[in-house]
Amino acid sequence: MRPQSIEQVAAEVHRRGAEVEVRATTRAGEGTEIARRAAEEGADVLLACGGDGTLNEAINGLVGTDTALATFPGGTVNVWAREVGIPADPARNAGLLWYGERRRVDLGRAGHRYFLLMAGIGLDADVAARVTQPEKRRWGPLAYLGRGVVTGLRWPLQRMWILLDDRSIRRRALFAVIGNTRLYGGVVNITHHAVADDGMLDVCLFGGQGVVEKLAHTARLALRLHTRAPTVEYYRAHQITLVTRPRTYVQVDGDTIGQTPMQFAAVPRALKVIVPHDRGEGLFLKPPET
Repeated sequence: MRPQSIEQVAAEVHRRGAEVEVRATTRAGEGTEIARRAAEEGADVLLACGGDGTLNEAINGLVGTDTALATFPGGTVNVWAREVGIPADPARNAGLLWYGERRRVDLGRAGHRYFLLMAGIGLDADVAARVTQPEKRRWGPLAYLGRGVVTGLRWPLQRMWILLDDRSIRRRALFAVIGNTRLYGGVVNITHHAVADDGMLDVCLFGGQGVVEKLAHTARLALRLHTRAPTVEYYRAHQITLVTRPRTYVQVDGDTIGQTPMQFAAVPRALKVIVPHDRGEGLFLKPPET
């Protein structure tokens, strides 16, 4: 995000009568430290200015606290902001701190890392690992699309063993998405039945092989018909264990965090967020906090 944007947001919040302290991150992981320190010092709101990676660092510092997370979208894709309709205009965005809804939402946990949006295992995680920062800055979301097409055409099936609570399945699959919310990549809803405050994670598993089936997956995703395909399976669970052969990358909220095997779990009501009123239709079940 440009420094000017940060200054505009901070000035608007200050103009409305709130105390503001701006902290800039200079290295990976510093956002988590800043968020944790803000919660420990009793901050009412942490306003994360940046993309989904910045947001992920913030939630890992705020998990389990009463400090609310607000967002100013300034990244490559801004999936959470798109999902719930968070504005990029500084004045309207600042107004959410006073007039937005405060909600308790679930988080997912992948190993020791928390995620708000989703985790990807296999093809999409490999793409996330290979897209460079210069590519992101130059091409935005198209960087992922371009890498995805090139990688996807040659990506082989992975042997997967998945434990969904007490149900065990074995599959040969291209990739799996574990969603806490619905929007994926800012453009499609893969885990389209996900609810952000139901205490569960949604799992979408893509099988099939060959160029034709891979292209068909893309078309069905665009039309929101992917779960009708016999090569796509959809599950819901509280806890998930996933093992692959060979080992493959795992990404959360767009950032690669490691490789399989890995355990995943839903963490109910772990984060307080500020979102616009009457947005994210169907994404929430419980009423906002008063």
